This record gives sequence, C-alpha cells and structure tokens, in this order.
Amino acid sequence: MMLWISERRLSWSLGLAGLIPFITGGVLAWSAPLGWQATAINGFVYYSAVILSFLGGAHWGSALQALQPSSRWRLLLAMLPSLIAWPALLLNVGAGLWVLLAGFILMGGYDFSRAGRDGFPSWYPVVRGFLTVVVVLLHVVVLVRLNG
Repeated sequence: MMLWISERRLSWSLGLAGLIPFITGGVLAWSAPLGWQATAINGFVYYSAVILSFLGGAHWGSALQALQPSSRWRLLLAMLPSLIAWPALLLNVGAGLWVLLAGFILMGGYDFSRAGRDGFPSWYPVVRGFLTVVVVLLHVVVLVRLNG
C-alpha cells in the first residue's frame, strides 16, 4: 500500500528534518568533548552554506516554472545565496557565520516579499518563516559559543 502525503505535510516534514544538522551542530558546539567542538562548528558552517545555496535554487526553479518579465530579476536574485555562501566558507569561522546569518535573514525577508512569495503555495511562507527563525537562532547559539 502506498502512503500518500500532502505536499504541505511533506514540506514540513522535510524542512524539519533539514534542521537536524543545524540542531546537532549547535548542541555539539556546546556539549561535545573539546576536540570535537571545532568539527561540529565547521560542520554547522558547511551545512549552513549548502542550505543557503539551496534556498536560491528554490527561487531559481520557481522563476523558471512561469517565465514572466520579472523572472529575469528573480533569476538574478536566486544566485545571491550562493554568492553569499561560497565566500563565507573562505573566511574565518566567526566571520563566515555572521555572513551566513545575514544571508538567511536577507533570504527570509525576500521570501516574505510579494515577489518572493510569487509562484509558491500560500502555506509556504509559514514553513519558510518557521525554518528561518530556527536557523537564525541556531546561528546565534553557535556564535555565542565561539565568543564565549
């Protein structure tokens, strides 16, 4: 028997599953043996860069689904997360985390704009909003650990 799940429920489930590496990295940054904390923080930073880039890909795909005159602008904006994430990996960990945090905040703002919501289901901003808040808070948790 095939299990059918709505796109909304699947999006929530996958989004929550996508938080696991962020949560794990944030917890291990504080609780792992000292020798493992740096690995946990580096893993957090790398995963953060991957996910920020993924958010741009979502907008790229949405723009291509229904090409309009505004799609060119959206395609250009869709590249911005990757162009933020990649250099963040070249910086020291603390500076890279700040850059990634700024990238998530910028993408969150765009996702809630009229243009950012275009092409997505009406429930999508709620999912993205929740995930963005959790990811931003976890970046702060890791930044506090680095400065503590």
